[in-house]
Amino acid sequence: MNDQPELQQLAEDVWAYIQPDGGWMINNMGLIAHPDGLTSVDVTSTERRTLDYLDAIEATVGGRVQRLVLTHAHPDHCNGASLLPEAEIIAHRSVADELRAPHTLAPHIFTPFDQGSVAPRPPTVVFDQAVTIAPGDRPIEVRHPGTIAHTSGDSYVWLPAERVLFTGDLVFNGGTPFALSGSLRGWQQALDDLAALDPVTVVPGHGPVGGPELFEPVRAYLSFVVAAAADADRHGLCPLDAARGLDLGPFSRWPERERIVGNLHRAIAERSGTEVDIPKAWQDMYEYNGGSPLDCHA
Repeated sequence: MNDQPELQQLAEDVWAYIQPDGGWMINNMGLIAHPDGLTSVDVTSTERRTLDYLDAIEATVGGRVQRLVLTHAHPDHCNGASLLPEAEIIAHRSVADELRAPHTLAPHIFTPFDQGSVAPRPPTVVFDQAVTIAPGDRPIEVRHPGTIAHTSGDSYVWLPAERVLFTGDLVFNGGTPFALSGSLRGWQQALDDLAALDPVTVVPGHGPVGGPELFEPVRAYLSFVVAAAADADRHGLCPLDAARGLDLGPFSRWPERERIVGNLHRAIAERSGTEVDIPKAWQDMYEYNGGSPLDCHA
């Protein structure tokens, strides 16, 4: 893959904007052209990256971004929305709730990066199950999986005419999935919904574009974490100690391996029906990383 972000055409009037290396705060976007304007699937984490995205749109496609679909409330997918002040913003109702009370991380958790002058904007259109944009021969379907998955407000964008699927962070390609804000079992159910669409092209939230083969590695990892949480419960281990003693096997090659700690926090809490201490989970990821900031290239 090119080491620079690029707008990749997937079908007529459909593009993916892929940002290597797909790590912390470096996500992918989608772009769909209709006669009445452009629809962007997500934005980026920083002012520089969002301006680069808008420059790529202007150079390759032209036109104004009329609509912005937010696939969830995490900052890498939402921060740049302030640079589209006139765009309609469409998101699940939970995204609106989460953006009103965002989690604030301690400054030592990540290596420093320049966010610039950007901030999320609240949705102007919210939905509970699904909404169809630009109905007609080329509809854009925005759907919630019906369960908490990567987060409570996940959406995926499905283009049935082109069989192109923008998954948001329901799919990571080559990076470690992250379930701290969601539900591992719900996420597994969401993957079943995505697979049932039988897409030809799958644009993950992070990593290169692929096809339906991208679903199984995510499913396998989530199953691995669920099993590891059960083992931790049997041995009375906290998430950090369980992670330190865990052989990640084939998943050890994936970057952001420290996410195993946050994922175990969530999986163990799901087993017991308790709440997750989010700041504690982030601090434990920092400790698992050798007491060093998590590597962020945003």
